[in-house]
Amino acid sequence: MRTPGFIVRRVLATAIASLVLAAPAAMAADHVGDVDPFIGTDWFGDIFAGATVPFGMVKLGPDLHGYGQRKGFQSVGEIRGFSHLHLSGGGGKYDNIRVAASTGPLEPTDFHSPRAGETASPGYYAVELRRYGVKTELTATRRTGMHRYTFARDGEAHVTLDLDLLFKGKGEETQQFLGGDVRVVSPTEIAGMGRYIGGWNEGGEYDVYVDLIVDTPSSGARTWLGKELGAAPSAHAPDDMPIGAALDYQVKAGQVVQAKVGISFVSQAQAHANAVNEIKDWDFDGVHQAAVAEWNKALGRIEVSGADAERRRIFYTALYHTMMMPSNHTGENPKWKSTEPYYDDFQAIWDTFRSQGPLLTLIAPDVQRDIVRSLIDTFRHAGYMPDARVGNDNGRTQGGSNANVLVADAYVKGLTGIDYATAFKAMQKDANVAPENPRKEGRGGLDTYNRLGYIAQPTERAGSRTVEYAYDDFAIAEVACGLGHADEARRYTKQAGNWANLWDATDTHEGVTGFLRPRNADGSWAPQYLVRRGTWPDFYYEADLWTYSLYAPQDVRQLIAKSGGNEAFVKRLDTTFDSLHFDISNEPGFLIPDLYLWAGRPDRTADRVITFLRRAFGSDRGGIPGNDDSGAMSSWYAFQSMGFYPNAGQDVYLIGTPSFGDSTIDLGGGKAFRIHAENFTADDTNRYVQSATLNGKPLDRAWFRHGDIAHGGTLDLVMGPKPSNWGTATPPPSLSDEGFVLCKRQSH
Repeated sequence: MRTPGFIVRRVLATAIASLVLAAPAAMAADHVGDVDPFIGTDWFGDIFAGATVPFGMVKLGPDLHGYGQRKGFQSVGEIRGFSHLHLSGGGGKYDNIRVAASTGPLEPTDFHSPRAGETASPGYYAVELRRYGVKTELTATRRTGMHRYTFARDGEAHVTLDLDLLFKGKGEETQQFLGGDVRVVSPTEIAGMGRYIGGWNEGGEYDVYVDLIVDTPSSGARTWLGKELGAAPSAHAPDDMPIGAALDYQVKAGQVVQAKVGISFVSQAQAHANAVNEIKDWDFDGVHQAAVAEWNKALGRIEVSGADAERRRIFYTALYHTMMMPSNHTGENPKWKSTEPYYDDFQAIWDTFRSQGPLLTLIAPDVQRDIVRSLIDTFRHAGYMPDARVGNDNGRTQGGSNANVLVADAYVKGLTGIDYATAFKAMQKDANVAPENPRKEGRGGLDTYNRLGYIAQPTERAGSRTVEYAYDDFAIAEVACGLGHADEARRYTKQAGNWANLWDATDTHEGVTGFLRPRNADGSWAPQYLVRRGTWPDFYYEADLWTYSLYAPQDVRQLIAKSGGNEAFVKRLDTTFDSLHFDISNEPGFLIPDLYLWAGRPDRTADRVITFLRRAFGSDRGGIPGNDDSGAMSSWYAFQSMGFYPNAGQDVYLIGTPSFGDSTIDLGGGKAFRIHAENFTADDTNRYVQSATLNGKPLDRAWFRHGDIAHGGTLDLVMGPKPSNWGTATPPPSLSDEGFVLCKRQSH
């Protein structure tokens, strides 16, 4: 029962939030100052540290040596230069088109320097190269990087461009330089092109064009090929060998030289146009401030309050991470001409569909719409929607055809401007046409999956693929239903239950009965697979039987029934956590802390979420528990910190426990969704929801639908120090619920 005082406080708080949201843009908070780009750069976060804009193609930052294989930025290691293409949250590709300034005799194949005074903020990176006495500052637009070099002493100096240097990798993930050309155009300009292949996604050749323009005419220029450094104005590398060019100077102490570096995947002319059109003059600070403005606008879609500065810094840094990839390559597609948006650097949708995609639907719906349109256009021209795509080529597919889930997520949440009819064709192709190379695209093991209802041994990743395909089929069913394809909706709804075909009801581990298990084509069980964290050839990919035996987000009710009911299911979840089977450092288990809600235990969800928010994430350089994977980890953190989490591909959000007293999401068009925690305590003492209202009406369940907030709304949570009966009676929806509604017809 609400007291009059509570109602007055809620009305006043809602009014204040509305006033804040309606405030002029000039009054917006400086969220760039809340971000620390170095969070997650150490340990295994693989975070990009450098200059970029939201979803920018150019990610200009330092390349290091003396650190690990994956090529992520680290606190240790000397700087080898500053390249213009990077990934964030996962390595194995790019790090090419390297530019740097040096002093002393030119040694193009021996560039490296200790660093000092390193600083970074969204859209900016700076460092002092101690070996050369050069302060390097970097900023960027979408397709162009800008450098500002300040020389500390008189003498010989150089601005260099290397084409052959890049992340090399190992084994099947080797990335290679195939050759290229460089040409000194004038005392202020160098043009070049490099050809590359391979990397993490085992992709085909991709060409990168570069145009480097400086504001200070050089006194001379040289090129090099292999070990030969000379005065020739151009050089051609027929294969993998050192190649580059330098502009030479005699500088005075304190002298500044600036460079703008246009990048293109299409042509040399376009690289030049990007440089001169995106940065029209030599106002480095102006370009930097434009990047800051872009980031403040993007980060300002969420306002949080009620926690200390450290938690705020972790939150806004996480939000920053979610908006670096995929990269907006619109206008830079060398493979086909189209009027559709073009995004690249999906590494990989397998990681991001669970949380990053749904977060962008709320805070950047136009971007998420264009991402989905890009996936559909890739199907039109390349044959499949990718699960991963980097360097203008599909690959690798780690699990299911999870672009299906992104399409369904967009559909059920009403994103408009998307060709869902063509998307449905792409989804059906995933489900029915076996690809020539299943690690590149499509579904591997499709023959036995469609014939038997599971992927039979010994096909690689048979267990994880089977449960993912079942959920992908659920996504197809949703879209089929919404588009009026009744027969297809029935077929894929049935196939959404295929996960249970690998369920061995007799298999017992640590007092828990019922697990997925490898199965042969004749229906017999194969030996249980106990590898803790499998990889490409294993039965489970990047998790184990504990995690994947809990993967049925479309039908948790049936999963609970197979586990022996609510009490047994809670015991199962507790064992998963308490015996350290839950792995927060990887995405397959992201939904597991919220599964308690289906068993009537929102208090246990609150306990588990808080444990991992506090222990696994931090404000230091090792502050992410694993590879951020294109913002996947960070988006999990952002959602859970606000107090709710999506069941991706469905229109359902699950209520956990907020880390802020207030969170307000700007949904665009003057609409906002606010989460207010009455009695909030920053020390997490009052972690349990006692009661709730949604849009002023009592809410007695621990979930709500997207339609409840799509036009704005307020979720009021009354918090307390002890578990209550709130949220225990009505579980979130499941496919096997009586009267379950698969879809609502929508106008898109």
